Amino acid sequence: DDATLAQLEGVQVIPLRSQPGDDASCLNLYQPESPRLIGVPDTLIDRGGFAFQKTLPLAEGETNPWTLLRRELEPGVVPAFADANSATWILHLGLGKDLVMQDEFGNGVTFRLVGLFQTSIFQSELIVAENRFLEHFPSRSGYGTFLIDAPWERAGAVGLALESALGPFGFDATTTRARLEAYKVVEHTYMATFEVLGGFGLLLGTIGLGIVLVRNVIERRGELATLRAFGFRRASLGWLVLAENAFLLVVGLVIGAGAALIGVAPRLARIHASWESLGLTLAAIAAVGMLASVAAVAGALRVPLLPALKAER
Repeated sequence: DDATLAQLEGVQVIPLRSQPGDDASCLNLYQPESPRLIGVPDTLIDRGGFAFQKTLPLAEGETNPWTLLRRELEPGVVPAFADANSATWILHLGLGKDLVMQDEFGNGVTFRLVGLFQTSIFQSELIVAENRFLEHFPSRSGYGTFLIDAPWERAGAVGLALESALGPFGFDATTTRARLEAYKVVEHTYMATFEVLGGFGLLLGTIGLGIVLVRNVIERRGELATLRAFGFRRASLGWLVLAENAFLLVVGLVIGAGAALIGVAPRLARIHASWESLGLTLAAIAAVGMLASVAAVAGALRVPLLPALKAER
């Protein structure tokens, strides 16, 4: 109607062909064998857009990564795009790797990842050029997905207008923000789970650290008693043992934290690291270790001198 047409004024709609398949995003708990496919028209390829994490080298003078979808590869190989996170963690593939799927004729088709999106709305599917899509799925007539470029302040109204007009055909409009937030919720759930498991591991490790430090001091009671017999004061011995344990704690924390930072260094530029939380965690570990040392040293130095020397014999 006229109201719907008025809402769509100045709005660009890009139709996409789609082949049903497995969800390739973090919303799927299983590794997909045949991910959903999206065939994009030349309009979108020429338009470009979307952030890429990395792509295969472009042709000389070319700046639009989408043109890689038109690249001629080996016979039976179709260039494709995927989201970087989905490719890495769900499909277990990387840039330049191949995924073999069957077309509607039952023939094997190799889809080669020539570009990886960076946190995109295409986390559930593989993206190929429309002409390549139709070569292998010619019976998929019509369009099942649409990209709608509307002014942000009118996005809600445009979506409601389209749903109202096309509701009988099953049309459902979703903003890119809502789609990305749905992925983020799952990712944050995974991260929270790993943080809890890591917290338990850290707790056990801290308890183990305290036990080792206490046992170390207990096993040295005879040595400490001998030093006391030679005239060392209890306070001096206490500071000596605490300094040794503090040195071991600092060296261990530096080596452990350094190794962890080296391991995640390639991703530090793409994630928001909570340095304050990390510092507090390391400080808490050091504090627990020192408290365990203080308790062990105080107990060991309170042991009567003669029984300790006899035990040393």
